[in-house]
Amino acid sequence: VQLQASGGGLVQPGGSLRLSCLASGFTFSDSWMFWFRQAPGKGLERVSRISPGGTLPNVAASWKGRFTVSRDNAKNTLYLQMNNLTSEDTAVYYCAKDGGTYYVDYWGNGTLVTVSS
Repeated sequence: VQLQASGGGLVQPGGSLRLSCLASGFTFSDSWMFWFRQAPGKGLERVSRISPGGTLPNVAASWKGRFTVSRDNAKNTLYLQMNNLTSEDTAVYYCAKDGGTYYVDYWGNGTLVTVSS
């Protein structure tokens, strides 16, 4: 199993980024998927979870309205659209595979998002 996250970088406050996570080695279209993040000096936070077909996207309350999770099963790719970013969104973002009922069985590499002017 491989989960390759990309799309991070430096963005100004108020800006947007779209993260991608390319999955391989398993049946992506059968799997619930997560986005997590870890800000400097802080613990891991679950940002979003999405159902295999993409019909049940869920973003945690802290980011609802600014972040959107989606997926393209034809491309084996998970996305996180992040809008109106603030410095508090600076973090390493990870995609992860749900092994069953919120249990992560595989983690992707992280992609660093830095929000700064």
